[in-house]
Amino acid sequence: MTSVEVTPIARADLDGLIATRNLPADTAGRVWRSLLTLEQFPLAGKALDGFWFGHRLVIGPWRWLLVVYRYVEDDDRVVVIAFRDGRAAG
Repeated sequence: MTSVEVTPIARADLDGLIATRNLPADTAGRVWRSLLTLEQFPLAGKALDGFWFGHRLVIGPWRWLLVVYRYVEDDDRVVVIAFRDGRAAG
């Protein structure tokens, strides 16, 4: 089964979103549950291009929460690079 890891920068992104968006106390758990799908389906996300070429994107647990990750096939692991608010510009 594919392992899933979250980089320190991505963790900081999520912490910032929790603080600035007044997200519920169980946000981290909700996010982790949404990432579990990637253990079985690491290529489930949409392939990105441009600046994010080589990365993939999934949504969740809210429609506006974008999860940017990279699948490292040789190591069979997913590395979450960033969490973004899809409603925000930039």
